[in-house]
Parts: sequence; structure tokens; C-alpha cells
Amino acid sequence: MSTTPQHTETVEIPKAYVERRRYRSSQLIWLIPIIAAIIGISLAVKSYLERGPVITITFKNGEGIEAGKTKIKYKDVQIGEVKSITISKDRTLVVVTAELNKDAEELLVEDTRFWVVRARISGGSITGLGTVMGGSYIGVDAGVSKEERHEFAGLESPPVIRRDDPGRQFVLHAADIGSLNISSPIFYRHMQVGEVIAFELDKDGKGVTLRAFIRSPYDQYVKANSLFWHASGIDFTLDANGVRVNTESMVSILLGGIAFQTEDDSAKAKPAEPNSVFTLFANRNEAQMRPDTLVENYILVFRESLRGLPVGAPVDLRGVTVGEVTRINIELDPRKKSFSMPVEIKFYPERLKARYRNAQKGKLMDSRKLLDSLVENGFRAQVHSGNLLTGQLYVALDFFPRAPRAKIDWRKNPPEFPTITGSMVQFQTALMNILQKIEKLPLEELSGDARKTMQTLDATLKSTDRLLKGIDDTILPEARGMVEDVRKTLDEVRTTMDDARKTLGSANQTLSADAPLQLDMRDALREMGRAAQSLRTLGDYLERHPESLISGKKEEKR
Repeated sequence: MSTTPQHTETVEIPKAYVERRRYRSSQLIWLIPIIAAIIGISLAVKSYLERGPVITITFKNGEGIEAGKTKIKYKDVQIGEVKSITISKDRTLVVVTAELNKDAEELLVEDTRFWVVRARISGGSITGLGTVMGGSYIGVDAGVSKEERHEFAGLESPPVIRRDDPGRQFVLHAADIGSLNISSPIFYRHMQVGEVIAFELDKDGKGVTLRAFIRSPYDQYVKANSLFWHASGIDFTLDANGVRVNTESMVSILLGGIAFQTEDDSAKAKPAEPNSVFTLFANRNEAQMRPDTLVENYILVFRESLRGLPVGAPVDLRGVTVGEVTRINIELDPRKKSFSMPVEIKFYPERLKARYRNAQKGKLMDSRKLLDSLVENGFRAQVHSGNLLTGQLYVALDFFPRAPRAKIDWRKNPPEFPTITGSMVQFQTALMNILQKIEKLPLEELSGDARKTMQTLDATLKSTDRLLKGIDDTILPEARGMVEDVRKTLDEVRTTMDDARKTLGSANQTLSADAPLQLDMRDALREMGRAAQSLRTLGDYLERHPESLISGKKEEKR
């Protein structure tokens, strides 16, 4: 195979290059979800970082609470919102889950309090009227504890005071609560200065402990020696001292209340410390009684009726109260078949001002020696009537020199103090003795004798009148004056006899078995009978010797 040389042109074939297309528009599309994701993540992180604490509050019922609507407010500023409401597992409580703002986390401490604010009418005030239009919300009272907490038991009613209210709390001990309640007012000089914020029964069941809050600046008037007493309602006292009516205000009449007072001489004393303990007395009089450090118990045994003698009646010594009645009993004596009335009293010997010093030793006289010396001189206890209107009785101590001798047996516990029968019983006894003597009088016989005497006197007067008329016609003119005098005298006698007849007629009605008092007229009637006999003798003599009116009575010849 041969080849022939030929002229050939070399043609360069261009090289092919691979050029990648740039999809710029598609890359920009991916930026949008990335940016959205970044924004979402940042918002989620921000939401998480700014998310407030979640708490649970339990209430007895869910009245006025709605999820997503009910707000949580502190000082009327919203700090959270209710997220859900459920029932507890034991179905006794309502569990409210709420979320608070981040800046409200400091409020979640041990003693923070929550309650539902709604329209309420309590006592003399109306609260929560704003919730009528805006709906109920949960109120918050910030605590002062340092311990953090997220589960709370809500209050069923708003607290009486907030922790930031200026003032101080005090503790009161009382025998009973009376008509007091939460929010009962406290008065100082008839001004309301505080409220009762809590109360509870003592553990031994023998009293009540109350917490009282006195607002500033009135809390400075509570001193260590301040006196507190019940000022509830109307204090109507009907006792041996008469009728007394005391009240603090119309609010205390309706709601009950407490009043306190501080002695004037303690104005410069320092105010009492917070949570100081005071006694709550039953009334003002009991509070103002001077506290007695020395109290002695005695028994008074009476054998008379004690109707009208109440427990608490005063033991009085000439107007000064030196004790009080604490108990009244009754005992039967099987041997004598009679009843006695033991009365237990508290006696305050310090009120006797018995600070007599022994001249030799310079010491205070012992109360037993003092009472022994007083009893030896007739010092006795007696029941007196304190008020005729009320019929109340009290125990009076005084000296009775004629009282039987007695001594106090100090070996008995309590010792028996000697007594004496009351003045009213003595009067009744004397009156019964008089009535018994009157019943023994022969009243019917006396009445018959009086009637016969009156008839005799009447006949004698008539005979004397006839005699004087005859003498008036026969005697000389010179004797007429004397006869007139005798006639006047006889007229007076007749008048007297008429009065006596009327008196005896009244006495005839009075002299009966059921009359209260009678007079023994036997001696008087006998004297009147002798007078009538004398007048009859005089008339007979003048009839036989009329000249004796002029010449006088002639002496009889022997």
C-alpha cells in the first residue's frame, strides 16, 4: 500500500470547557427559613428566659375563678394570670395553676397569702365593689420570710390587715370570746384604733387567746399597764348598786368590740412591746379594779334565805368592797333536820389598809392576827339588802358588840368566818313575836267588856244630864254659874265619850285575829269604868244634897 503525499490542512478542534451555572436565586430562598428559625429560636429562648414562675393555689371552691381570665394582682397591679383549674385527687379542694411575671418571683415566700377578691359584705363594711364590673381576681399579700415556696393554701376571706400596714399586734387572754369575731373593732377613748385579727381556743380549753392589731400612731398609747375589756353590745347591769347602762358605740352594739385604757400617771411610760400579753376583762369595772396580790378564801354559813344574793356579789365593809362571793351552796344537817347555806367568798385583806406596825418589831401585822382581834370585838358578816328595787343582796362586814362570842378555826380549809342573822330576818322575827302575843289576847272578851262599858257610860251620862236639869230649876241663881261650868265639863266628857265610842267602834273592827297589831286596852277601859262609877256616885249625892253645891259637902257626924 502506497501513499501519496498530499497537502493537507491541519484544523484545530476547540477544547470544550464545562461551565457550571450559578443558581443565586435558589440560594436566597434558603435564607428565609434559616432566618425564621433563628428568630423563632431567639423568641423561644427569650420567652423561656422571661417566663415567670408557675405556682399552685388551693381553695375550698372555685367561685369567681376562670382559666385564662382571672388575674393575679398585688396592690392592684397585675403580676400573673390563672392558667388552669382542676379538682384535687381527694375532691375536697380546687387546685388553681397560675403563672406569674418574672419580676414577681420575689413574692413567692413561705408566708405570702393569696385570696379571691370579690364583692363582700362583712360587719359594717362593703369591699370588692370593683369586681362587680371587672370580675373577681386573686389578691396577694407579700410575706417577709426568706424561704421560697410555690404551693400555697389560699385564704377563704381577705386578711384583716396587710403586712405593710403600720401598727403593732398584741395578745389578749380572755375567759370567753363573747360576741367578738374577726374584724371586731378596738376602741381607745371611743375612737376605733384597731381590729381583732385572729382568735383561738386555748389548749386546755379554759380560755380564749385573741390577737389584736392597733394601728399607728395609736399603738403608742398601749403601755405595759394598759387595761383591755369587752365593749360588746350594751352593758346593762342590775345589781346591789342599782341600774347601770354602758356602751362604747353603735358599731360595738352590732359587731362587738374591745376597749382599752391607760392610767393617766403612765403617760410618760414607754409603749408596750409588740406581741405583749394582756388580760381581756369582762367589763370596764372589773378591769379598773386594783389587782390584789393577796387573796384569802373563807366560808360564811347562813341559816336564812339567800334569795337575791348572786355569785359575784360584793363583800362590803362600810361602803368599801373588800371581797366578792364566789359560790353558794346548801347543806342538810341530818341531826338537827335543818338546812344551812355555806357561802364561799374571796377576801382581799390588803384593802383593809391593815398596815398596822408592831410597835416593838416594826413589822406588818399578820392578817390572821388582825382578823382574830376584829372577830373578838364583834366583827361579823351579815346579809344586807343592797337595793329595794332590784331585791339584790350583798354581804356586809361590820362590828356587832352584842354578837355571841366566836373564833375563826384556822385549821379548816377554807376557814369559817363567823356570821350573824341579817337585820331583815331580825325584824321579821320580832314582828312574828308581836303577832303571836296579839293572837293570845282575849280579843272577844275585851270587845264585850268595851261594849258593856260604853253602855254603862251612856246610861250614866243620860242620868247625870237629867239630874243637872233638875238642879238647874231648883238651885239659887248664884249657883248657876257653877252648874254651867259643870255642864260644860260634862259636855266635854260627853264629847270625849263620843270620841271614845267611835274609837272603840274602830277598835272593835281592828281587834280581830288577822290584824297586824293590837293594843292592850284593858287598863284604859278599867279606868274609864272607875270614872263612870265616880260620876254615878256624884250624881246620886247631888240628888240627895243639892245644897252641897253652895255650902259644900258636910262632914259626917261620928
